[in-house]
Amino acid sequence: MRMVDLIEKKRDGRELTEEEISFIINGYTDGTIPDYQISAFTMAVFFQGMTEKERADLTMAMVHSGDVIDLSAIEGIKVDKHSTGGVGDTTTLVLGPLVAAVGVPVAKMSGRGLGHTGGTIDKLEAVKGFHVEIDKEEFIKLVNKNKVAVIGQSGNLTPADKKLYALRDVTATVNSIPLIASSIMSKKIAAGADAICLDVKTGAGAFMKSLDDSRELAEAMVRIGNNVGRKTMAIISDMSQPLGYAIGNALEVKEAIDTLKGQGPKDLSELCLTLGSQMVYLAEKADSIEAARELLEEAIKSGKALETFKLFLESQGGDASVVDHPERLPQAPFKLELPAKVSGYVAEITADSIGTAAMILGAGRATKESEIDLSVGLVLNKKIGDKVEAGESLVTIYSNTENIDDVKQRLYEHIKVIDKKVDAPELIYEVITG
Repeated sequence: MRMVDLIEKKRDGRELTEEEISFIINGYTDGTIPDYQISAFTMAVFFQGMTEKERADLTMAMVHSGDVIDLSAIEGIKVDKHSTGGVGDTTTLVLGPLVAAVGVPVAKMSGRGLGHTGGTIDKLEAVKGFHVEIDKEEFIKLVNKNKVAVIGQSGNLTPADKKLYALRDVTATVNSIPLIASSIMSKKIAAGADAICLDVKTGAGAFMKSLDDSRELAEAMVRIGNNVGRKTMAIISDMSQPLGYAIGNALEVKEAIDTLKGQGPKDLSELCLTLGSQMVYLAEKADSIEAARELLEEAIKSGKALETFKLFLESQGGDASVVDHPERLPQAPFKLELPAKVSGYVAEITADSIGTAAMILGAGRATKESEIDLSVGLVLNKKIGDKVEAGESLVTIYSNTENIDDVKQRLYEHIKVIDKKVDAPELIYEVITG
């Protein structure tokens, strides 16, 4: 088998076999196939696409290029959730304890963030003492005991995907649906999930800006999951504006606590209930999505979800008293308001630009070496469709300095107020079950 023949075959739009795809991925992983040939291959895929079978075979070839986590010692169906990212996306902090409270095991592998705010681990580390440095045996023990635990990404998971993504990034082949879908799904499958729930974002703050592209990606990932034996569902949700109100690590932890109390932002609460219902249904803890939602709503109402969050924090060394005393979370020294310049209605809050403003404050990392300030960030006081009076606060800014003119300027540029009433964007566009 020669790589040049396989490049030619895909260039001409023909379907590659499972053996041929394995040859490509194995050869690239072990270094016998050079970058320039893989570059040609990814460009051929970019233009010619891949069949459903090719996508499934590519995904599994990347899964088997490294370690595959064995979670069989954890009782029950393990359901993983993946979001394609956004601004103010606090769903994992809420969903973990929420679905665990109704008996669904949440064995979550998470990473640190590069971008607007920290990742799930960074946010959780805003709770004093919380840590993810636990071994696999302790991780499994905690999930069986509490139904939820979070561990840092470790081992040699999907090395082929890591190499392939780095190459795609410099060869203008990132935006290929087969390659994106296979990349995401390979990591979820290698992490040991039995079933997968996907939150595919669309809008200005999303990787996929258009609804059509988001739908195509969601459908591709659902088909891959189901084709390789993992029950998979997806929703397409809005990211034209930040999710919830808080953008920043400690601020998002507080918002997650409010949501588990039943007092969180309407959009964050609804998204968590929608995703959580899918997770509970996939875990076979309810015989319908509607019944699953009822279980989750009761867990919030009874306080069980909040108690599960406390137990989760405490079991991993965290100070669980922050749940009742959120003022014990890291606090920024300066709290500044951004007053509206005119009266009217909020017509636009450009999610990615608002996220960048939070990163400038120190809430996120510009590079892997950047230090995060867990206390800083933004809290929106208005969302799209809300009425605002001149002088009323649009955003509360939590900062480690009063000299933030550049942040204020960016916020003014990307929060648009007009004199005509506008409707709030739809939160959930579609549910895709395959």
